[in-house]
Amino acid sequence: MCGIIGYIGKRNAVSVILEGLKRLEYRGYDSAGIAFFSDKGIEVRRSTGKIKELASLFESEKPFSHTAVGHTRWATHGRPTEENAHPHKSHSIVLAHNGIIENYFHLKEKLVEKGYQFKSETDTEVLCHLIEDYAKTYPFEEAVRKALKEVKGTYAFVVLKEDEPGKIVGARKDSPLVIGLGEGESFIASDVPAFLNYSRNVIYIDDGEMVVMTDDGIKITGPDGNNVRKDVKSVPWSLSMAEKGGYKHFMLKEIYEQPRAIGDTLKGRFSPESGEVNFEEFGLSIDELKKTEKIFIVACGTSYHAALIGKYMIEQLAKIPVEVDIASEFRYRSPIVKPGDLMIVITQSGETADTLATQREAKRLGAKVLSICNVVGSTSSREADAVFYTHSGPEIGVASTKVFTAQVVGLYLFAVGLGKIRGVISESLAKELLRELLMLPGKVEESLAMDESISMTARDYFKARGFLFLGRGINYPIALEGALKLKEISYMHAEGYPAGEMKHGPIALIDEELPVVVLAPRDNLREKIISNIQEVKSRGGKVISIINSSDSEVHRISDKCISVPYTNPYLTTVVMAIPMQLLAYHIGVLRGCDVDQPRNLAKSVTVE
Repeated sequence: MCGIIGYIGKRNAVSVILEGLKRLEYRGYDSAGIAFFSDKGIEVRRSTGKIKELASLFESEKPFSHTAVGHTRWATHGRPTEENAHPHKSHSIVLAHNGIIENYFHLKEKLVEKGYQFKSETDTEVLCHLIEDYAKTYPFEEAVRKALKEVKGTYAFVVLKEDEPGKIVGARKDSPLVIGLGEGESFIASDVPAFLNYSRNVIYIDDGEMVVMTDDGIKITGPDGNNVRKDVKSVPWSLSMAEKGGYKHFMLKEIYEQPRAIGDTLKGRFSPESGEVNFEEFGLSIDELKKTEKIFIVACGTSYHAALIGKYMIEQLAKIPVEVDIASEFRYRSPIVKPGDLMIVITQSGETADTLATQREAKRLGAKVLSICNVVGSTSSREADAVFYTHSGPEIGVASTKVFTAQVVGLYLFAVGLGKIRGVISESLAKELLRELLMLPGKVEESLAMDESISMTARDYFKARGFLFLGRGINYPIALEGALKLKEISYMHAEGYPAGEMKHGPIALIDEELPVVVLAPRDNLREKIISNIQEVKSRGGKVISIINSSDSEVHRISDKCISVPYTNPYLTTVVMAIPMQLLAYHIGVLRGCDVDQPRNLAKSVTVE
């Protein structure tokens, strides 16, 4: 959940690391640090708070180094203090680490008996001292390998040794690590944006592998110590795609990028003329799909809400039973997964620890795994049997927006194609459903045009004590997503509920101080949702309705209305998600919150 960046080359490594850490801020952190080689050996600078606090430590001395590593920490073991910040230092070893060392307490007891003194509350310092202990007997790389044989848990780390300047050793297990290759320089990081302004040529490190970076290049070895040949990949997006582009926040920019992200996700993947979906883009066999009897969809957070929408789509359009689980719960409930079942995992980063664990469990049980992912070369995409990339470009804001709608569009495409090949929907219906996709980017543009109206609504309600979001059927997950966005961005309490459940508890909360956001599209449940609005109004509640244009009846009984264009019930989820995102954004800004980097949250959750 933290960020790592290391550099060896001709540039000033300290400046490169500071810049890289800034580009990793979106991952979430509460402290940061840098270790670099100097005439004095390895020097370490650490601070709590934002990167600017760390950068201020270098304003007077302005050191120059060719080798350095840096880290942004999100507190797990130990409070966010300078002592707990990374990198940590033993006698000659300096280390920065993402992940959790599960058996750290046992290792710590052994190291204390040997005389090692601990200065932090972290599990990471154990690994630092453990490598130091082995380095007394073995060469640097072998000391790292020996230490890792004793470690249980997850890790991605970079480590320096004081008497070996110009060398960085890194390793990973269940936490991302990627190499960047430049002209006479090398980078190592937890995510590509850290070095994307210098190189788009990357090598992804796999679990159990170790990399040694020197002035002469890089060497990668497997768990057995033998050399490993790796393919160099080219990152398909540029640094400019990750910049704000004139928007005040990354979140707002990414909300407005959704028409483009949806269009890019759809390109070349279906033919509205023939009603065919290109299943090669999903990497799945049509013959196997025809025989599939059950589908599982697993995800976390916002991706879980996309999964719930996908269940509606697949069951209605393809008539295959679908189970949806939160990834952190799936493998602990002894799921009944059989060979021939299909597991769809949905993950923005492709590195979410709980989702990866579920993916591996499903493969062990014999299921085929399809990963719907936004990051090319991520662990999920490499380990899955098949992958469908959402071509959203980099998403820097912690609260997912454009990746979410691209995930929904990908699931819609999958459901339509699956229904067609299984003979559940006709060719004419498939054509109709796919043609509606062609108009979706334009309809998302129309939803975005309501931004000013939504901003005014936010001004009326940003001081509310909380929010309730109500939806029915396929729009219930959008109610959940609207509540999640508001919680993430504004720190307000919000709940999403199926509207029919309101009478079973939440109605007790309704009064004139609780705004209720109601998703009220023109669909077969419209009359039901109107009744729910009346229930709220009769108890003095304030209703903000998201409606299709020209719905005068709902408009008349609501306090505020936000209109979005009409589309079919499946894609209504996309156009109705836009006002939810904008409302959360504007309320968060009005409340003075950091909407791009909400407190306590991380973009990529790489620990359980």
